[in-house]
Amino acid sequence: MTVPVLLVRGDREFLVEPGGEMGTDLGVLEVPEDVEPGTSLETHLGEEFRVRRLRGPDLFHHFERTGAPMVPRDIGLVIGETGISRGDRVLDAGTGTGVLAALLARAGASVVTYERDPEFAEVARKNMRLGGVAEDVDVRTGDLTESVDELEPSSFDVVTLDTGDAPDVVEHVPELLVEGGFLAVYSPFVESTREVVAAAREADLSEIRTRETIQREMQFDDRGSRPSTAPVGHTGYLTLARNE
Repeated sequence: MTVPVLLVRGDREFLVEPGGEMGTDLGVLEVPEDVEPGTSLETHLGEEFRVRRLRGPDLFHHFERTGAPMVPRDIGLVIGETGISRGDRVLDAGTGTGVLAALLARAGASVVTYERDPEFAEVARKNMRLGGVAEDVDVRTGDLTESVDELEPSSFDVVTLDTGDAPDVVEHVPELLVEGGFLAVYSPFVESTREVVAAAREADLSEIRTRETIQREMQFDDRGSRPSTAPVGHTGYLTLARNE
């Protein structure tokens, strides 16, 4: 599988597949099939671009979007709190743009992800190819709650949800997870998060906990150092639970 590379010039970045061609206002650039990260390429007008290897966080900026994807720092929390690693099997619902599914696959997991909107699902499949993880992410069109019976019981190490019907999915989690497996549910709203927690308790999941995800950037200048005066960086609520 051909993995795209980033062509970088200052603050401009272009995602291009090796063997392809890129046209810009700085000229046309042909990208060799054997291009190596760290080298430089010139357009037909003599303008230089550096070749950079595609990394996980780059997908957040370069995937075609069908909505607001989960931000990398929240995905990092999911991976850190659940221990997702090579060989794990992950069930995901609410694919959307597919950033979460792609980064879980790049961490070594195999992912089955459900997206109800057929057009969104097709964009996600395109993004998986773009991110070089198409073989590790199975994007399925449909509603997970209607497909539970098609899945083998106790066949997933982690279930990740970023969908409005997450509470309805949670009731099925104990039959889908292996013993000791994790549930991770992301929501931008506290009301749906409360429903998720109630559903997790009803399903007899353990170690249920919810965290609001907030980060503040720092400013450093000649006057001194302090947190940025920009609005506090709330992104959402992450609920975690375990199947015992």
